[in-house]
Amino acid sequence: MERFSTAVRVAAQRTQASATRSEKAPTPRCLAFAPSLFAAIAFIAILAVATLTGCNDYGNTFQNPTGAPINFISPSDVVAGGPDFTLTVTSSRGGFVAKTVVQWNGKTIPSMYVNAGTMTATVAAALIAKPGSAFVNTLSPHSGTGTNGLSNTLTFVIDPPGSPVPTISSISPNSAAAGSASFTLTVNGGSFLQTSDPSGGSQVRWNLGSTQSTLPIVSISSAQITATVDTTLLVNASAQPVTAIVTVFNPPSPSSGGGTGGGGGTSANGLPFTITPAGSSMAKPRAVAEETPAVSTEGRYVAYAAEQDGHSQIFVRDTCEGAPGGCQSRTTLVSAAVDGTAGNDDSKSPSMSSDGRYIAFSSAATNLAVGAPSGRQIYLRDTCFGASAARSCAPSTQLISSDSEGSLVGTESILPSVSASGRFIAFLAVTPSHDVATKSAPHAPQVQAKSSAATTNSGFRQVFVRDTCLGASNCTPKTTRISLQPGDTTAGDAKPAGPALSGSSHHIAIPGANAATVFTHSVPVDDKVFLAITAQPQ
Repeated sequence: MERFSTAVRVAAQRTQASATRSEKAPTPRCLAFAPSLFAAIAFIAILAVATLTGCNDYGNTFQNPTGAPINFISPSDVVAGGPDFTLTVTSSRGGFVAKTVVQWNGKTIPSMYVNAGTMTATVAAALIAKPGSAFVNTLSPHSGTGTNGLSNTLTFVIDPPGSPVPTISSISPNSAAAGSASFTLTVNGGSFLQTSDPSGGSQVRWNLGSTQSTLPIVSISSAQITATVDTTLLVNASAQPVTAIVTVFNPPSPSSGGGTGGGGGTSANGLPFTITPAGSSMAKPRAVAEETPAVSTEGRYVAYAAEQDGHSQIFVRDTCEGAPGGCQSRTTLVSAAVDGTAGNDDSKSPSMSSDGRYIAFSSAATNLAVGAPSGRQIYLRDTCFGASAARSCAPSTQLISSDSEGSLVGTESILPSVSASGRFIAFLAVTPSHDVATKSAPHAPQVQAKSSAATTNSGFRQVFVRDTCLGASNCTPKTTRISLQPGDTTAGDAKPAGPALSGSSHHIAIPGANAATVFTHSVPVDDKVFLAITAQPQ
């Protein structure tokens, strides 16, 4: 525009000069002025055209493409956020030469000549970081008037990131009798999509025989879904159990331009749900007699032992007491393996953290944790109750009756007591014989062995506290022995009582001891009942 303005001024000056001269000449003024004015206007028009047809971003004048036409690019779309990739550009008419380059939104990218009809180029990850579209063309060497070496452009689509494929690790409950009442099924796993997601959210699918049903969703977080199983889905007309398979499906994410980056899909595995014949004992777990239940501080959650399928299992009931509106009461299996199946042996003595999230219990099952020793052990189950939906939480079970010094070798662990936060668990370890107990705790003070038959669970007891480091940073899990000697006496009854840990974990009440001196910092409370003060309060 600056050149255009300058040209206009120069032309105007020349016109004015011509007009001045014409006043001195005998030629009529109009005849002398007209040719000069015509020449000025023509000059200005030519200059304007030259200015407006200046160089574009490619270094060429704006005009129709004169390079090799392109009619195909591969791929034509990718998902945003992907890595570098190779783009292939094809011209059915040919025309590419060794110095032809590929351009992305008008900028040349690393290119390679393959043949007259094919070019390849490397598209950097930075160019496809965000969803949208880009324009692809080629530029070939050119010379002469009216040529620019440019091809036509093709649109490349950058799709939004696709939905992830979900994973499932457990379901609860995992069995019911045919014709049972409708209930809430809890599915644990990962990469679940909430209903607010553009795809519509994850779907829980119930596959029974050749029939597939989608369960109504109650709630969804990234790691847990609750859905309603209607009584009409609990069908079994045979005399043997039948199995429904539970899967989770993530719909594809809506893609810009109809691309293929929607992702999603069905979980790689499905978990079995057993439907027993009507009236089967699996449908209604029977509470174990003389087992003490555990209740959360607010009374919403209750953990208890009950018999199911021939074994005592630990369950927790969400009563919805004091819960927000929309809560549905449900019962969840606690003594469960990683895949959601019930423990393969008896589980007893539940103890619950104040909020109901963590439940400690003893169990002889061998399928609750990888590498668990034989015999009764103490486990801690994270139910994820009350966990923030913004943080991923999947129910898990960890072995508690373990220590690095070998003090628990040859013992069976029973009667756990968990602190309010769930971080600390006190429990009783019963040693088969006094000799084994002494060998298993070489760091303990040497005491005179008492004569006793080396019978299984003869009653030599030790009290331990496990620090799981839950909620703590820079912490290493460890097990501390509270009793000063391997065992204080043989059991005089068949129902030993375990320790009781205070909510803060600073104190432990322990029954059945002969003297207060067998515990560190202990205070007598009553006959054979002592309050032990932990050496390192937390």
